[in-house]
Amino acid sequence: MSTDANTGRGLLGLVCGNTPEARGRVLDLLRCASPAALVLSVSVHADEAGRYPFVQRLAMGGEGRRRASFGEALCQGATGDPAVIIRQDLDTIARAATRPHVVLALPENVDAAPFLAALWRTPLGRTPLSHHYDLAPTAVGVDPGRLLNDLRCVHRAAHVFGHHPHAASLTVAEAAARQLEAAQVMVLRGGPGQGDGRREGCRALLGHLNPSAVVHIDTEDGDGPALTALTRSDSRWGTAEPVDRLDVVAPVVRRRGVDHGVASVLWRSRRPLHPERLAESLPRVMPSVVRSRGHLWMATRPRTIISWRSAGRHLELHEAGGWLEDGDTAAWRAASPQRRTLASWYWDDYYGERRNEIVFTGADLDADRLRAALDAAVLADGELALGIESWTRLPDPLLGYPAPGPEG
Repeated sequence: MSTDANTGRGLLGLVCGNTPEARGRVLDLLRCASPAALVLSVSVHADEAGRYPFVQRLAMGGEGRRRASFGEALCQGATGDPAVIIRQDLDTIARAATRPHVVLALPENVDAAPFLAALWRTPLGRTPLSHHYDLAPTAVGVDPGRLLNDLRCVHRAAHVFGHHPHAASLTVAEAAARQLEAAQVMVLRGGPGQGDGRREGCRALLGHLNPSAVVHIDTEDGDGPALTALTRSDSRWGTAEPVDRLDVVAPVVRRRGVDHGVASVLWRSRRPLHPERLAESLPRVMPSVVRSRGHLWMATRPRTIISWRSAGRHLELHEAGGWLEDGDTAAWRAASPQRRTLASWYWDDYYGERRNEIVFTGADLDADRLRAALDAAVLADGELALGIESWTRLPDPLLGYPAPGPEG
C-alpha cells in the first residue's frame, strides 16, 4: 500500500460519479493501476427528523493483513458528521499502515469539493490529515446520457452533504455541475449505443465546464495505466488548500475557442451593477447558457460579494462574505494567499478589489450580445458619481432591500 518513495506520507484520493456504474468503472481502472490501494466506500443516509446522518463505510482491497487490523471498525455504521467520521477512519488507517494509498469512493449525495475541505480541516488538538496524506487527483466518472439529462433538470431537488453535517438542497443540475467542477480527472464512459458524435460533444462540454481537468475517454477494453496520474500526488492538484478552492472570488478558468458548438464567454467589469437593469438583461443573457458562475459587485450591497451560479435554467444569487478593505488586517490574514494576490492585482485606490467576473458556458453563445447586455446593466457615470449611499436606495428585484446595518 505504499506510495511515492520520496515522501513519508500516504496518498488520499476521491472518486465519485454521476451513476454508480460510472464511479465503479473509475475504481476498476484505478485498482488496475494501483492494486494495493485501499478503497473506502462511503454511503450517507439523511435522517428525516433532521438529526445527524447515518454513515456506512466498507473497506475493500489493500493488503489483507493490514486491512484486517482496522477493517472491522471501518465496516460499522456510525451516526454523526460525515467528515468527522471519515477523518477518524483515515487516522486509524494511517496508524495501522505505512504510506497507505486510500481511495474514498463517495456517493452521488456528497458534494466532493466542500466535503474534502471539511475533511481536510484540522480540529483543535488533532494531527492534520496533511501530516499523514498527500492529496491525489479527484476523479469523476461520467455517463454521457445521464450528464445531459441532469444538467437540464431544475425541477427536482438533490440533497447533498458537503461543508456541514446536514444536507443542503440543490437542484439536480447544480449538483451535477458541482461534481464535474470538483474533478481533476474525468473519465467519460463509452459503450454500446453511444455514438462518437454524442460522446465527443460531451467531451467538449466537460472541457469547457472544467478546463483544468484531464478528460479521459474510456472504452470497455481500456486499462489501468491510462490513469496512472490517479496513483500519485501532483503539484498541479495541490496549488491551493481544499478550502481555498471554494473561495467565490477565485478566478473561474475559461476555455477559449469553440469545440463542437460549445463555447465559454468571460464577462468582467470594474463598475457596480444596477440590480433592476441586471434583472431586465437576464432574458437576453441566459437562454443558451448551460452553466455560469462567478461573483458580482452589486450597487445595492457595495460591501458584500454576491456569488452567481446557474445550472440549466436556474440562477442563484447569494451573499458570500465581504470584500477585502484597506486596513482590515484580520480579513487580509484570514484570506487565502491566492485571494490576497488577486486583490493586490486588481486593487483600485477607491473601490479596492471590487469587480464583476462571470464565465458563461453553453452552445452557440453570442458573446458580443451577452457582453453588451451586461455592460448596459452597470452604473453609468452619473449614477456612479452619486456615491454609495445613493446606490443602496436603488430598486433591487433580485436580492431585495438589505437589512439595516452598515450598508444602509
